[in-house]
Amino acid sequence: MPAAHVSRSSMKIVFLLFFVFFLDLALLSCARQSPTSRQKLQVHKHLKRLNKPPVKSIESPDGDIIDCVHISHQPAFDHPFLKDHKIQMRPNYHPEGLYDENKMSTESKDRENNIHQLWHVNGMCPEDTIPIRRTKEEDVLRASSVKMHGKKKHKSIAVPRSIPKSADPNIDNESGHQHAIAYVEGDRYYGAKATMNVWEPKIQQSNEFSLSQIWILGGSFGQDLNSIEAGWQVSPDLYGDNNTRLFTYWTSDAYQATGCYNLLCSGFIQINSNIAMGASISPVSAFRNSQYDISILVWKDQKEGNWWMQFGNGYVLGYWPSFLFSYLADSASMIEWGGEVVNSEPDGHHTSTQMGSGRFPEEGFGKASYFRNIQVVDKENNLKSPKDLGTFTEQSNCYDVQTGSNSDWGHYFYYGGPGKNPNCP
Repeated sequence: MPAAHVSRSSMKIVFLLFFVFFLDLALLSCARQSPTSRQKLQVHKHLKRLNKPPVKSIESPDGDIIDCVHISHQPAFDHPFLKDHKIQMRPNYHPEGLYDENKMSTESKDRENNIHQLWHVNGMCPEDTIPIRRTKEEDVLRASSVKMHGKKKHKSIAVPRSIPKSADPNIDNESGHQHAIAYVEGDRYYGAKATMNVWEPKIQQSNEFSLSQIWILGGSFGQDLNSIEAGWQVSPDLYGDNNTRLFTYWTSDAYQATGCYNLLCSGFIQINSNIAMGASISPVSAFRNSQYDISILVWKDQKEGNWWMQFGNGYVLGYWPSFLFSYLADSASMIEWGGEVVNSEPDGHHTSTQMGSGRFPEEGFGKASYFRNIQVVDKENNLKSPKDLGTFTEQSNCYDVQTGSNSDWGHYFYYGGPGKNPNCP
């Protein structure tokens, strides 16, 4: 009898242990599932906030959907400080004098045929609307979190050696971002302009990107950095493909909590109905073949204080209100032009993600990528050649930069490279 009693007790204990084990598994399974449903809810709330009801929608050949949203319903106006904002439909001043629409129109006609976005093939947005690339669920899910969707990682800025790192000991260039840039510093700048050729660099890993842009910078390279950025980029994580796209970015706290790409948060106010931020640019330059350029100008309207952006010689796209910034509310202390890539060091080696054309600067025109007619805007609102143009790259064996000047291209530089190669293992 005692033996049987012990046996029954053991069975009860074993049964209880199995019961507790399976209960734990069930609870663990629920715990794993609940964040997924929470995440889906977050994603849908995020999409609802970003994708405003369109007046018209246009499907682009590359799969993008461009929504024509009424100008007063754009994402910028979700910002509490912009609730009663009166849209400034044109800048008070344009570099080199008063902004004159008639003066600009003849120039823009010459350039218009060279500036294309793929979605234009299937239609245009009506007046009083702006084109917004629709954000899809998969776009958000590719980000590390809903909060990080449309944002650069902290420490993605190029810090030339002339900037004392003692300003912030946490700032370094070991963040996985690499650059090949030209820059000016030591003055007060009210804008910058450049013409750059457009390429479609190869990206090794989907979490990497390659871009070419202008940076308008203010503040220290610490937690308070202000930056306005504009150019072209290839970013599989952000867009889901390898197309070359027009983009903008802004931050007022060194890429921490503020700012975003394009119109993926409230900030930039767009007034133009022809150009969509984040939409594909076509055609792109080809090796030993036709070269296709875009011109970008960013400048401060010193009367209203806003920072304006122009694409080509005729498309004034819109502005960043001055209240978004601390240091840039006044002027910029540094301008950078050039390329940036993410090097995630796949398999412990340098990435083979290309910068620019993927060729080194010494290969020259038709092979290497370039910025030409580089200019800055001074306090008198004049476009001028930069003084004391410096250059910077973290690893010149991977990506490099070479400057020059002549009467046709003014100040220019070739830049870029292949990334991984025998001298950049």
